[in-house]
Amino acid sequence: MNRWDADNESVAETPDLAALAALLADRTRAAICMALLDGGAWTAGELAEYAAVAPSTTTEHLNLLVSGGLLAEERQGRRRYVRLAGPDTAETLENLAGLAPYRQVPIRSLAEANQRRALHHARTCYDHIAGALGVAILAAMTERGLLARDYGLVLTGAGAQWLTALGVPDAGPSAAHRAHVRTCLDWTVRRQHLSGAVGAALYRHALDRGWIVKAHATRILTLTETGRAAFRAQLALPDAALFPSLTFSPPRG
Repeated sequence: MNRWDADNESVAETPDLAALAALLADRTRAAICMALLDGGAWTAGELAEYAAVAPSTTTEHLNLLVSGGLLAEERQGRRRYVRLAGPDTAETLENLAGLAPYRQVPIRSLAEANQRRALHHARTCYDHIAGALGVAILAAMTERGLLARDYGLVLTGAGAQWLTALGVPDAGPSAAHRAHVRTCLDWTVRRQHLSGAVGAALYRHALDRGWIVKAHATRILTLTETGRAAFRAQLALPDAALFPSLTFSPPRG
């Protein structure tokens, strides 16, 4: 009969979900992570200004997020830049935001209201399109048979031909083993938008062709007239998906 040998005790590893939750339990750290969903690299000073906290406090939060694996850092001379650790981290954050309860925040000006409206309409989720526009793209591609749900979302043969005709490189599984086609639960619409390698390729194509414009240090995407015409022609997107809504109240339930 085998017995446990206390002198040769072994150790097993298990995911520490509580440690991850603790990192995001602080609202300042959560706000920093949401800002970095723009896919860019920010300095500690930029994030301190964004989160409206002292630089020293921001540095403490960044150290925790880096050591916890949510952020990666790089240095250029004396400057320290941080970004999300990768696309999987971004998709996890967006999915968590989609599951999180809403809380009321004051809107203090017309400019802030317009910014919120634009954020809900179209924004980056790391390296793909989110918001009402992103949700509409996924729905249209599925309705037109470019994507299919077959034990998970997949790109169909018609979808691959469509990408080729559009001039979008069909980025298959990469060396980093990134999912070819994936979805995120959109936190403003609370429906799925397209991510993965195909979602990222479509986003880059839209940027390169001038369909969308992204300003520095913001997640907001602005759809151009060229972009509206292209999305109408390619995916028959309705005007409701091509223009920011007059309201941005999130759905309940």
